Amino acid sequence: MGRYPEVDLNKVKRRSVRTRASKVRLADLARVPDPKNALSVFLRGLPGILKARDLAALAADIRRAKQHQRPVILLMGAHPIKCGLSPVLIDLVERGFVTAVALNGAGAIHDVELACWGRTSEDVAAGLEDGSFGMAAETADLINGAVIQGDAQDLGFGESLGLFLNETKVRNRAISLLARCYQLKVPVTVHVGIGTDIVHQHPSFDGAAAGSASHRDFRILAQTVTRLAGGVVLNIGSSVVLPEVFLKALTVARNLGGPVRGFATANFDMVQHYRPTVNVVQRPVRSGGTGYSFTGHHELMVPLLAALIKAAPGKRGTI
Repeated sequence: MGRYPEVDLNKVKRRSVRTRASKVRLADLARVPDPKNALSVFLRGLPGILKARDLAALAADIRRAKQHQRPVILLMGAHPIKCGLSPVLIDLVERGFVTAVALNGAGAIHDVELACWGRTSEDVAAGLEDGSFGMAAETADLINGAVIQGDAQDLGFGESLGLFLNETKVRNRAISLLARCYQLKVPVTVHVGIGTDIVHQHPSFDGAAAGSASHRDFRILAQTVTRLAGGVVLNIGSSVVLPEVFLKALTVARNLGGPVRGFATANFDMVQHYRPTVNVVQRPVRSGGTGYSFTGHHELMVPLLAALIKAAPGKRGTI
């Protein structure tokens, strides 16, 4: 006998695996993809487990919001546009699966550059060395001029750019979220922080006009949030600005007496950050609703979400 006492495992209480609650069953397992099958078959074959299950549930939330005519608000940074996702997102707007779009200033810049010149995204490190980063004259003068003109007409930042892109009939406006939302009368707002965007370092920038137009956009977004019960908020690739803007818009909506609860939120990013986690996924749905977090590259995750949204529900009940 050893120096120290040992527990007697013969006395443990055991049970049957057949009656134990289990989180994974055969029906949840993935099905082997076959390239000969339709995309809908592939989607129904995703495992009904963890994030695959959550992504399918979020897609169902978005379809439900559309069915009940509730808002689906897309908060988005610049990276999804730089990743080539504008056509995918515009398609969701056209189908009514996204009913409002909120961009940061950089998102608007990349959208405008693609619409006007078919190119965007410079080499920041190289341009920083010689002071040429962000010094594209056409980009700054176009955006700054359009915002000054739009603000004088009591338009928001996003609407000012959408109007300009359509009135001037820029070559690639079909792939512009700003232009297409303007055509469809879908509110697209732009929320800027003075000094954060390349257009702010040019002599054509008017801080008063930009601030006025962006504040008008905040009020437009907050009005949309007053109807958010039963809706969905997606934050894709904004780690600071838009999570903060959304939180303030939500508190304004609740302060005005609206029952803004019982909605879903989701954060998509390559790395999960503090502000999107607490300001989008956790705090807003504390008193009712569901928050989702998805980690992965936008160029993969967003098309997958879009496909799940448009797919007919499968027999497994996960899509």
